[in-house]
Amino acid sequence: MDTTENSNKDHLKFIWEGANVYFLITDRFCNGNSENDINFDRNKSCGKLRNFMGGDLQGITQKIKEGYFTNLGINAIWFTPIVEQIHDCVDEGSGNSYGFHGYWAKDWTNIDPNFGTKEDLHELVKTAHEHGIRLLMDVVINHTGPVTEKDPVWPDDWVRTGPVCSYDSYDTTTDCVLVKNLPDIKTENNNDVELPNFLIEKWKREDRLDYELQELDDFFTRTGYPRAPKYYIIKWLTNYIKEFGIDGFRVDTVKHVEEDVWSILRKEADFAFDQWKNNNPDQILDDNKFFMVGEVYGYNIHNGKQYDFGDQKVNYFDHGFNALINFQFKYDAEQDYESIFRRNSEELATQLKGYTVLNYTSSHDDETPFDKERKRPFNAATKLLLSPGISQIYYGDESARPLIISDAQGDANLRSFMNWDCIENDSYTKNLLGHYQKLGKFRAQHPTVGAGVHEIINESPYIFKRTFSSEKYDDKVVIGLDVPEGPKKLPVGDSFINGTLLNDTYSNTTVEVKDGFVQMNTPFSVVLLEPIDAL
Repeated sequence: MDTTENSNKDHLKFIWEGANVYFLITDRFCNGNSENDINFDRNKSCGKLRNFMGGDLQGITQKIKEGYFTNLGINAIWFTPIVEQIHDCVDEGSGNSYGFHGYWAKDWTNIDPNFGTKEDLHELVKTAHEHGIRLLMDVVINHTGPVTEKDPVWPDDWVRTGPVCSYDSYDTTTDCVLVKNLPDIKTENNNDVELPNFLIEKWKREDRLDYELQELDDFFTRTGYPRAPKYYIIKWLTNYIKEFGIDGFRVDTVKHVEEDVWSILRKEADFAFDQWKNNNPDQILDDNKFFMVGEVYGYNIHNGKQYDFGDQKVNYFDHGFNALINFQFKYDAEQDYESIFRRNSEELATQLKGYTVLNYTSSHDDETPFDKERKRPFNAATKLLLSPGISQIYYGDESARPLIISDAQGDANLRSFMNWDCIENDSYTKNLLGHYQKLGKFRAQHPTVGAGVHEIINESPYIFKRTFSSEKYDDKVVIGLDVPEGPKKLPVGDSFINGTLLNDTYSNTTVEVKDGFVQMNTPFSVVLLEPIDAL
């Protein structure tokens, strides 16, 4: 059953700086079509959790229609790359591994059939937009997939196959390969290169060679770019915006590519987004611009706009990015609430004014997440969802999906299939999900939670306010954490005048401000106060 309640008013309230993002591995979330589970004879024995497991685009669409994301307060979904992956597997030392994760591209122009079809992607975008949800597609320009018997290496003028990055400097981070047998695109090359023969032959077999060549001719004629590797890939990736209406990119391996490449990607992404809007006026969700968040591995919010390679610093915000992933948050999450909230708010209001960061507690390739053993899932949720910046829920955070799996090695531990059975049958999991839902929906309704200015009202019990103001609307909330369960009298400072009616959305209780306080009797230690007439 679709439980969504959607309105234009909700759309107006969305800003990326306050977004609540759900990050999922497409293959590991929900299997919406079991008939596409095996393609290209991908049936070799693999290491634990290193094979395709059936998740697909139809599965994401199914969960949107069921209201799963709406009930979590999700207004953007980041899904792993869906371009066609290498057909074979490689031995990574822990057994064979296929490209189930999406980061091993073989053909950027095609959707891998394990993930679905173009029709599936159209349906996903349409359904997401109907539910007020934006889509962030994960994209890779830095490298191709590994070389196998079925997957030849790209030509020498396209890729390098060594040396492996040592990360001692800017050059030893960009002019290198991440790991052995992961060919690195020569993004510094500005000379014309021919298309790989294997790609031309592939397009012939698929009866789309003329179409793809004409598309490339049109792109290079319009832009005047040389036919260099990076421009081909930028064209192929931005086509997903122009054709399907993707709202933003999460960009992989940013620091391994020269920063000017990202400026070009942003320019062409903006152009493609405008094209899609012009061609699909009835499907436009809001007037937000295209959004780009980058993975600059190791970047943290306290560095401001700069990432330091040791021998030089780079400001990626000046090269097309609205946000960077904040790899510091999992460490900051060990601190008390006020230390986290105050410092993040100060950084975003000063060094990063006009930009933002994406916070997370667990992710797909961070083997030392916050609360790896899932002993503090409620605490993780509270700190993540109430922190200034964008919140990124990794699939299964809300259901305490295990991050330690018997017999799995390395990042495979982080990539088990979504634990839907626990959500259905386990009371503890249901309570945790309920906590995420209450915090998430409050965040979605109030951009000030992620984008507003933080100010403490009272140390004990801990009460604070967030305020946000823009040309469209003002937004103000008061939040209490670790407050007494049962009867309580809480100060709201000067946030709301006496006589103001407030709703505690955590308990669905209405209260009135009297002498700067509110009184209530709820069984919870969390209070989320909003004015009754809030937007």
